Amino acid sequence: MGEHTGAAPPGPDAETLIALRGAALEVGGRRLWEGLDLDVAAGQFLAVLGPNGAGKTSLLKVLLGLLPLSAGVASVAGQPPRRGSHLVGYVPQQRGFDADLGARGTDLVALGAMGHRYGRLLPGRQDRSRVDAAIAAVGAQRYARAPIGKLSGGEQQRLRIAQALVSDPPVLLCDEPLLSLDLHHQREVVALLDARRRGSGTAVVMVTHEINPILPLVDRILYLVGGRWAVGTPDEVMTGERLSELYRTRIDVVRVRGRILVVGAADSVDAELPTADALHEHAHHEPHPGGGRR
Repeated sequence: MGEHTGAAPPGPDAETLIALRGAALEVGGRRLWEGLDLDVAAGQFLAVLGPNGAGKTSLLKVLLGLLPLSAGVASVAGQPPRRGSHLVGYVPQQRGFDADLGARGTDLVALGAMGHRYGRLLPGRQDRSRVDAAIAAVGAQRYARAPIGKLSGGEQQRLRIAQALVSDPPVLLCDEPLLSLDLHHQREVVALLDARRRGSGTAVVMVTHEINPILPLVDRILYLVGGRWAVGTPDEVMTGERLSELYRTRIDVVRVRGRILVVGAADSVDAELPTADALHEHAHHEPHPGGGRR
């Protein structure tokens, strides 16, 4: 069963762009979550946390129209989720392209302009204008015409964000967009997403294993684990009491220098959540300023 943490609902003037009511999802005969009630308003930043297999990416697939709910209802910008909808931008997990790939960054971004239309192989003049605008919005003009396989991970991820934004969607879904990026590029990507939601009122939903890079920006957290869930502000969800209830074992949460530290049984919490040992290692190995991995 899920739990509400008492987070304040969106203000009366904020448009609800994502809504789930009594939502349940079963994949491969396994119930991932049920009874999920969730609202994400325009301009809100929601982080989706939890261990592997909890159904985080599957939630994004529901909102993308790729997976049907087993029960309940979902809506995106007032419409049922639909595959290829221009109302939703999607930033996938960071995976490197083959170094010999000849496609340019502009080609990747153009797919976002044409991906929701069938039978169109070449971008028209209006599409090209939107592609150029999206590339400029993420500051990727300098390398956008280079072969994408030759670009760094951070440069490729900027172009993926441009691809997601080219249709000017009111909803942006991000699946581990910081994965495999060093700390400097993590900060750049987070800044881009934050600027988008503040400047355009875009609702941002980010699946992530690491809350700390986005902690100052997150409005609410959806935490999924073992078929259970909790929704609320970071202060409401990321507590020892709340996580202990979700994991059904003793979990301690400590804040150190503005970072969240999760301490619990090694086989209970996700290995990628920041533990005491991980934070200690980060403090001794983080380059200054801005480089390196966590």
